[in-house]
Amino acid sequence: MSRFKINLFLFLKLPSAFWCGVRLKSITQGQCVTSVRHRWFNQNPFQSMYFAVQAMAAELSTGALVMRSIQESGKKISMLVANNKGNFTKKATGRITFTCNDGQKVNDAIQQTIATGEGQTVWLKSIGTNEKGEQVSEMDFEWTVKIKN
Repeated sequence: MSRFKINLFLFLKLPSAFWCGVRLKSITQGQCVTSVRHRWFNQNPFQSMYFAVQAMAAELSTGALVMRSIQESGKKISMLVANNKGNFTKKATGRITFTCNDGQKVNDAIQQTIATGEGQTVWLKSIGTNEKGEQVSEMDFEWTVKIKN
């Protein structure tokens, strides 16, 4: 799972996120960082980034960790967002960076579903910050994973 491959995946499978400017910046076993720049194309009527664009970037920061963990397991495992919630605390302008540090939670859920054969759910948090380091949003995604038959 490289930065290039995930950004290519965005272009091919999630073109709306790609054209809005969502990009994966880095991914490790424990952390994923994405970003998106506020532009005319992804703004709301209040001259800030549309909430759905923030949600796309935040979801990618959590989902890429799930994809990576599945790939590393070598098993056929399905993944799906079951729920999400968001909190917006500041106007999102400039480059917004989303960071998810929940890689260990993902790995634990994948190992549990492999060990038991039962589906698992895990809540992952992504924090969005502006160029000054100020938090602009916080999003949580409940991912479900289960072994494919």
